[in-house]
Amino acid sequence: MVITGTAGGTAGGTAGGTLRRARFAVTAAFVVHGLTGAAWVARIPQIKEHLGLSAGSLGVALLGAPVGVAVAVRFAGWIVARWGSRATTLVAGTVAALSPVPIGLAWNMGALIAALVLMGGSLGLMDVAMNAQGVAIERGYGRPIMSGLHGAYSLGTLASALVGSAAAHAHVPVRLHLSVVAVVLVGVLAVCCRGLLDRSADVVPEEDGEAGSGVGSGRWVLAMLGVIGLCSFVGEGAMADWSAVYLRETLGTGPGIAGLGYAGCAVAMAVGRLSGDWLVARLGPVPVLRYGSVIAAAGLGLGLLGSHPAAAVIGFTVFGLGIAPVAPITFSAAGNLPGVPAAAGIGRVTAVGYLGLLGGPPVLGFVAQGVGLPWALAVPVVLAAAIVPISGAAATAGR
Repeated sequence: MVITGTAGGTAGGTAGGTLRRARFAVTAAFVVHGLTGAAWVARIPQIKEHLGLSAGSLGVALLGAPVGVAVAVRFAGWIVARWGSRATTLVAGTVAALSPVPIGLAWNMGALIAALVLMGGSLGLMDVAMNAQGVAIERGYGRPIMSGLHGAYSLGTLASALVGSAAAHAHVPVRLHLSVVAVVLVGVLAVCCRGLLDRSADVVPEEDGEAGSGVGSGRWVLAMLGVIGLCSFVGEGAMADWSAVYLRETLGTGPGIAGLGYAGCAVAMAVGRLSGDWLVARLGPVPVLRYGSVIAAAGLGLGLLGSHPAAAVIGFTVFGLGIAPVAPITFSAAGNLPGVPAAAGIGRVTAVGYLGLLGGPPVLGFVAQGVGLPWALAVPVVLAAAIVPISGAAATAGR
């Protein structure tokens, strides 16, 4: 890479300024990604009512985003290699920022599916490209920054959910709300993301004999990183889709208390990611990954064993705190794997990880149907614990 050393010293003033601008730009990209993905979530009930969709039809429509993501991440490595992570982040980000507009304008189920495919595909492609940028900038800094970037994404999703809820409460028309959001997001992307690094940053990490030399070893490490991502994302998806159901239907809480499970997990994940770089810099990526997974598994497991609303909320929160650094460390490790282009490594890990995020919750639903929701939620406990013995695959993170 052209820029080396830290932002403040050895890289020199000009290089340091370039890195600082790039870090600000990629942070803005992560925020925009979070804002975009959550922009329409609070308006789903109004969209469902407006289009006259049944619960089953809405469920089918919601598959549009996962389909878009699955297709995009499959080709993301090739696209970034062809056009560069900077151009891909900006173009895919602009399309993603505009995607809430067709969602608001959808006139039937088919139009809604098409709009969600567009949103999912553009967000998936942007995800891989901006993580590749993050890895390049992290390499220039010479210290971990990926966890903070993912923390910025988490803050974006929380902010977007709050804005959407406020707009719904104020009875702002869905089309107006989503159109204004799109305009704002395109503006933020255009103004704040100009400092992304150019194509000279999209280098292939050199073989160093430590983290795997040769294609076979690289493929094996990527496979292990994909499994780590899968184990993590199944738990994240479970918290989003099933924590409130568990509190409401299994433990008999009111709707207000039921929402605290995911809220606690989401806030804890944001806190964990914003502090994750500090921990990785001091302890190293593998210990943070290992200890975090143990904390996540123990917290959720004990929360479920408690069979009490307070214990469950605490368990969901502790799970979020422990699992928070897993995705940033995994993406950083994939992007720094010797002999593998950053976008290609991240794309492969993302493709496997998203299977857990998108496919995990429905599978847990089938498990719950057979043996009950408490046992289904024990699956993320087992998967979090399963990260511990393979955490060594993340040794290249932060390099």
